Amino acid sequence: MFDFFHKKNKITDIEWLGVDIHSHILPGIDDGSKEIGQSLGYIHEMQELGFGRLVCTPHIFQDLYPNTPETILPVLKTVQEEVKNQNLSIEINAAAEYMADSEFVVREGLLVFPGKHILIEMSYLMETPNIENIIFELQLQGYQVILAHPERYNFYFRHTERYEKLKSIGCSFQLNILSVLGYYGKGVKAMAEHLLNAKMYDFAGTDLHHDKHMKMLGDGVRSGKLHTILGQYPFRNLEVFSDSAFAKCI
Repeated sequence: MFDFFHKKNKITDIEWLGVDIHSHILPGIDDGSKEIGQSLGYIHEMQELGFGRLVCTPHIFQDLYPNTPETILPVLKTVQEEVKNQNLSIEINAAAEYMADSEFVVREGLLVFPGKHILIEMSYLMETPNIENIIFELQLQGYQVILAHPERYNFYFRHTERYEKLKSIGCSFQLNILSVLGYYGKGVKAMAEHLLNAKMYDFAGTDLHHDKHMKMLGDGVRSGKLHTILGQYPFRNLEVFSDSAFAKCI
């Protein structure tokens, strides 16, 4: 398993991924970072690990975190100003992680990545009954759908044909990189390995929320373990979410 990941030289940074497209480090607006000092600590460490860009993705979930661009973008601006004041070279941007549930409304004006890529998630308890329709409606409006952390939806573990179906209708998959380190348990780790071997992932992200995530991520990168497992996988983070792409994003 993972023969195509083998590399002799230990790589102890994460420049090979370069762009993190999933994190919760904008302060005070969801279940991630609580205050600006904590956010800046994470950003500094992420830069030290080798990230050049962080795309923060606060939850937009009407029942718990009813965020909007109007609640997210001012916080992003504050963080960007503090990053500049501290002379950090890392770029900070924002999109959102949308809960695709029965309350989700497909419309224009959603907070997305360049190229109208949109990050969605489902409940961990059950599949959204109309998830295929949601994806189709988003696509009709020009959105490119990315499903966050598919390896964590254990209702698919006995129905892996559902992954194949979602891929067949044009849905991209985003790996939580802590999944391969066992953070979420053996079942999630095994499914992440299965999806990696099937070449189903398109993107990867940290899904960073708190100190425990940061410590495991740092240990995994600095030990060379993450590069050994994932470093040769053809993630498209840098290709799709480059500097020029964000420069063109309004």
